[in-house]
Amino acid sequence: MATTEHRVVRVQPAGLSYRAAAGTDLLTAAAQRGVAVPSACRNGVCELCEARLVSGEAVNTRNQQMITIGERLMLCRTEALTDLELEIAAVMGAGENPPKLFQARVVEVKAISHDVYRVELSVKRRRELSFHAGQYLSVNLPDAEPCYFSIASSPSQTSIELHIQATPDWVSAQKVIDALTSGGEVTLELPHGKACLAAVPDKPVLMVAAGTGFAQMKSLVDYLRETGSEQTVTLYWGVRRPEDMYLRSLAEAWERDWSPFRFKPVIGDNEDNDWSGHHDQLVDAVLASGFDWGNVTVMASGSPAMVYTLLDALTEAGLPESEFYSDVLEYAPRS
Repeated sequence: MATTEHRVVRVQPAGLSYRAAAGTDLLTAAAQRGVAVPSACRNGVCELCEARLVSGEAVNTRNQQMITIGERLMLCRTEALTDLELEIAAVMGAGENPPKLFQARVVEVKAISHDVYRVELSVKRRRELSFHAGQYLSVNLPDAEPCYFSIASSPSQTSIELHIQATPDWVSAQKVIDALTSGGEVTLELPHGKACLAAVPDKPVLMVAAGTGFAQMKSLVDYLRETGSEQTVTLYWGVRRPEDMYLRSLAEAWERDWSPFRFKPVIGDNEDNDWSGHHDQLVDAVLASGFDWGNVTVMASGSPAMVYTLLDALTEAGLPESEFYSDVLEYAPRS
């Protein structure tokens, strides 16, 4: 069977790359690989998808004229004849979007377990908001320190979804839930975080989450499903007790409906449900997965103790540290 020829398109200064199949315009190919290029009309009129050709050979699909080095082009009407390097200032790499303040309206606050709430927010100026799957935000309440939460929705969704764990003795989170439940508007700052996906990976993805770290993984899964990724995605979700796996039915539905996805629940089986023991159990389950540690990208979300236990175990097993992504590495670096 004949295989489709692909060209590699490198985007600067973001440092991203994606593959474009023969006969596919560069804008469509970028969307298929999850690279967020501004666009509107898709016929070269709006000029939002403008780029500059740095190297390689490309052709204008409208008039079949060759595009010369240094010339401006519209991705929606350009095909690659060789590997290309493009300059697109509007495309941001992972963690490069500067955080901005946005006002959001509370759409819904719903308890989905004994201590986790699903929050839906409608953001004003949504068209101005750009983030990558896996990033997080802060909720800024008056006279209070910012509270940080993973974004559980994909970048393409019109609303913002959060999963907030709150109990009466968790004062800051409970204060946020009380404020959101009262309705009205709230100030958000986003995006934050470098442990995210700015393009679809070219290797299998292993996701490891503890507790509400599942929210970050939901954003990543939604994004990969939307792009039609065929790479294997495996999610290990560790919790203390069965009732803490607050959206287990959703993860099971992903496994049932999306063939590349595998779900591996890990529930604490030690008598006192101590977090340290639970972390060891989760890490042991991941180590026993049989992955080729030289050919996988790992996304991890949980407490610093869990993340660093996992990082040490996987790098010792052969995972390059450059393929391990977690926000913990940024906000709680080792001394």
